[in-house]
Amino acid sequence: MFQGETAVTLDDKGRVAIPAAHRDLVAKSGNRLVVTYNPFEHGCLWIFPQEEWERVRDEVNALPSVKAVHRNLQMKLVGAAAHVEPDANGRVSLPASQRGASGIEKRAVLLGMGNKFELWSEQAHLAKIRETIGEEQITEDMLELKL
Repeated sequence: MFQGETAVTLDDKGRVAIPAAHRDLVAKSGNRLVVTYNPFEHGCLWIFPQEEWERVRDEVNALPSVKAVHRNLQMKLVGAAAHVEPDANGRVSLPASQRGASGIEKRAVLLGMGNKFELWSEQAHLAKIRETIGEEQITEDMLELKL
């Protein structure tokens, strides 16, 4: 399970290093990752281990494509998916098109989110972290949490 927040720097070739604490988990999952858009929030890419990605891909592709919102989700997740493998130094190359569309430049933040990573542009991450959850946004499910 991936968790934790790490400030990362992309090199001139658009590569980002997977934190050392997560490299063993990535290796155990076959050392293959899939990078795609976060379809719900701008400024963020999702990075899945291959096996988890296949589950997500199959669920998304099973949605009826006659609905525009389903096609949009399929385009952003499946259509844009790129397979990457960490090099000997634990770096993965992020597609230039995905970096550009999500605004991820030199400095970014990598979050371990359980079954996947989220790679945020530094600005988008800061804006998201500064948002607070208002009382009117609290869901019934959140009321059950023991925080």
